[in-house]
Amino acid sequence: SYVRFDIIRRIMTRFFGIEVVMVMGITDIDDKIIKRANEMNISPVALARIYEEDFKQDMAALKVLPPTVYMRVTDNIPQIISFIKTIIASGQAYATSQGNVYFDVKSWGKRYGVLTTIYPDTQDEEVDTDKRHRKDFALWKAARPQELSWTSPWGKGRPGWHIECSTISSAVFGKQLDIHTGGIDLAFPHHENEIAQCEVYHQCEQWGNYFLHSGHLHVKGSQEKMSKSLKNYVTIKDFLKKFSSDQFRMFCLRSRYSSGKEKKKTSLLLRYARLSTHASQAGNAEVRDESMDDAKHLLQAISSFVRDANAYMKGQLVCDPVREDILWERLANTKVTVKAAFADDFDTSRAVAAIMDLIHHGNRQLKAVTKDAGSPRSSVVYGSIISYIEGFFNALGMSFGERQVALGGGDSAVLSNVIDELVKFRTKVRHYALALPEEAAEAVPTEGAAGAEGPKQEQKEKRQQLMQERKPLLEACDSLRGDLAAFGIHIK
Repeated sequence: SYVRFDIIRRIMTRFFGIEVVMVMGITDIDDKIIKRANEMNISPVALARIYEEDFKQDMAALKVLPPTVYMRVTDNIPQIISFIKTIIASGQAYATSQGNVYFDVKSWGKRYGVLTTIYPDTQDEEVDTDKRHRKDFALWKAARPQELSWTSPWGKGRPGWHIECSTISSAVFGKQLDIHTGGIDLAFPHHENEIAQCEVYHQCEQWGNYFLHSGHLHVKGSQEKMSKSLKNYVTIKDFLKKFSSDQFRMFCLRSRYSSGKEKKKTSLLLRYARLSTHASQAGNAEVRDESMDDAKHLLQAISSFVRDANAYMKGQLVCDPVREDILWERLANTKVTVKAAFADDFDTSRAVAAIMDLIHHGNRQLKAVTKDAGSPRSSVVYGSIISYIEGFFNALGMSFGERQVALGGGDSAVLSNVIDELVKFRTKVRHYALALPEEAAEAVPTEGAAGAEGPKQEQKEKRQQLMQERKPLLEACDSLRGDLAAFGIHIK
């Protein structure tokens, strides 16, 4: 989900010029954190900070942009208590003798369930807790013995899960939120409960305009979602030992996310991270080696085109004259298609297909020929295509272009120029080694001339001798080509 929604955020900002304010709530206290902290004999707050830093490192490794602001639950306890008091005062929540506070779902009537069409029970049911009804959910949980807690009007305790998100989002965005994102498993009860809480608190008809939901990530050959609780997950660190972040991002780009209900236009973005849970992935996707290999091959095809086009512009790849009018038209059409795809519920799959079609047509005109006819090169059109393709992927969070991948660092521009000079020198050496000696060309006798066989044989032997002497030069050129390829620099 994090990569999926990072892509959507980048599309909004880079392709549509929308200013995005993104808040990420950090759940740094819950049952799982408390249980694990007790097992490790450390404080829940200390453990949460470890989880938080680890999470941020993983997001950076996946090239997920940080939010505008992080907001921890433990830093907003007074605001959460005030939020709960307002809901109680409105008549939609109640405190119990045990020190718990619950949202009264039945009192909210048909307004509960607008997102997932799950409505309150029509009849009372027996419950074995201090709740009035089965679907009532906790706003405040009474403290257990030796558990981290805060003082409240209802006694010592800590916030429920749903209330923390409502409070944090309201503190930043007020009574209206443009976009809320998360895995499809959060639609009910989490997002449904957030809506109820916020619409009671703000006394508004509609709190969230858009809810964007991604699907689950499945393990190869299994219908079960990838989940920490099922112990069938792969950590980000382990995954990135086998595949790159660019390959995974391409995997995500090739399919659409699963969207929830939509209502109005948007300008802001909100997303929550729970440190004790794992994010789900869009479209109930199954991560297989084959799927990742497909993404890898796509990246290689794009890199190959960029290399060939650059070689063509530098005169290192000789081709027949290019039909510039066709390529300019293809480029213009691709830009229109990409923008339309992104405007259609962020259809990244269609956008990538348009890019690959542009590359296909660009490659069709980059067919190498053995002899340079001296035709002018169409550098501008290929330069424009490369600029657009690299800009497209860079905007979506991918470090595209062989120079960026192979070189990196602050001195990459200088090193790039050094490599260009090295490639030019190799080309000159190779051309010299393959050239026919001028004396041999001039001395080739005409057909039927007297004594022709003698000079012809002599020149043939001389040419063979020269080629034998120059063979080490060709071998050195081939060796250099292989060595540079190992660093991601390919020479045609």
